[in-house]
Amino acid sequence: MSGLLHRLAACAAGTALAVAGPFASGAAHADTPDAANLATNPGFEIPALPLDDWGAIPGWQCTVGEAALGSTARSGTSALAVTPAGDDSTGRCEQILAVRPGTTYTVSAWVRGAYVFLGAEGTGHDVAPAWTPDTGGAWQQLTTSFTTGAATTAVRLYLHSWYGQGAYAADDVRVDGPAPAPARALWNVPTTDPVVFVTVDDGWQRTPEAAALLADRKLPVTAFPLPMPLGFDPDWFRQVTAAPGSSIQTHSVSHRDLTTLSAEEQQAEICGSRDAVLRRTGTTPKIFRPPYLAWNADTLQAAANCGMTTVMTATADFSWGASNVYHGGPLRPGDVVLLHFTDTLATDLARVLAAADAAGLRPAGLADYLP
Repeated sequence: MSGLLHRLAACAAGTALAVAGPFASGAAHADTPDAANLATNPGFEIPALPLDDWGAIPGWQCTVGEAALGSTARSGTSALAVTPAGDDSTGRCEQILAVRPGTTYTVSAWVRGAYVFLGAEGTGHDVAPAWTPDTGGAWQQLTTSFTTGAATTAVRLYLHSWYGQGAYAADDVRVDGPAPAPARALWNVPTTDPVVFVTVDDGWQRTPEAAALLADRKLPVTAFPLPMPLGFDPDWFRQVTAAPGSSIQTHSVSHRDLTTLSAEEQQAEICGSRDAVLRRTGTTPKIFRPPYLAWNADTLQAAANCGMTTVMTATADFSWGASNVYHGGPLRPGDVVLLHFTDTLATDLARVLAAADAAGLRPAGLADYLP
């Protein structure tokens, strides 16, 4: 951890309102990429992510117990294999994708089975899905297209069968069209308001002392929990983010260093954590905190494809008794303080509040200051 802190401090020296955080490897606002396949895990080749829900298909939301990675693939080594649990299920699998408004996208997938459907919802100009009555045991390609509405920034891609039609398979999904512009990378918030932002990661240790302090002080915090601890105790996370300005954002599925993963794996990690937050809280996150504060250009594009507007690192770390301010000196307006859900969180929070007070700053809600 000490090596990480030294690298962060070196990157942080100098500018109070830097737009790029530690480990920056490219511009925070690159030009919108050319047309690409926007689907997450389109070939179903990404293995189950560490710490993910049992039976989960990376990047896809399917009914529990109905979907698996099948070994009989059209290409590669695996495909989606869905067996509806009963005649009252269509075996639907879906994913949310960020898109550009007023833009046309082409959707395709290879499927096998009876009455298999492929389509997209929430496009702003919804059209009927592509479908086939029966593929005769062979692989058949379904293709459709849609044009997004003037205010549409996300759509729901889906595959499903029909009631009582049995199992189906899918492979090589494509959503072809212009990708969203990459997310911006920040390590602080460009503001002159006398505010500081308290952020807390992971979620493995949830203490009553920390919950009591947050409630008593009505402290706005931004939580970046992993899906597994969020799923263990969603009520606790709702409790500690009840103060106005608080929010629950995303932190990947497995907490791996994303810079060691492919762009496709990064997208599965980020979209998977987004889906977990949406499923547990009913709100759609917009801010992504990369594990170990490590990111690269692929992270920014993957985050944007998952609907994130900001990849947020930090300017200070007060975890586990520390008081490290990477730019040196006292806290400054717009600083983002990193904490963790640990058994020291209550005392760590008290130390942050004392440092903020000494600098004439007040805690504020991070999501309130970011578009």
